[in-house]
Amino acid sequence: MKVVNVLESLEFSPEKMKKISLFDTDNFFCDIYCLEPGQFQKVHSHEGSDKVYFILQGKGKITVGSEEKELSENDITMAPSGEDHGVINDSDGKLVILVFMAPKPH
Repeated sequence: MKVVNVLESLEFSPEKMKKISLFDTDNFFCDIYCLEPGQFQKVHSHEGSDKVYFILQGKGKITVGSEEKELSENDITMAPSGEDHGVINDSDGKLVILVFMAPKPH
């Protein structure tokens, strides 16, 4: 059984958002997104896959479809299949998001 300490897995990059893979199978993935202030994941979509964003640390703006909302620690949201989605750290602090996606896009 694989066990991961999420907080010990955090890594940040000054160039761009850092994605750390925690679990990755043919059907599913679980990543940590680490964003410094001003970093972002561009708005995009995945047909046939749902994505969940769970804010572990900090706050940032999450876009799902035509809505954009500020989420903070312990907030969770989902981008259903085919919906545009993305994130920006528009705060002065670091942003850490636990991300789940299934089925994994191919």
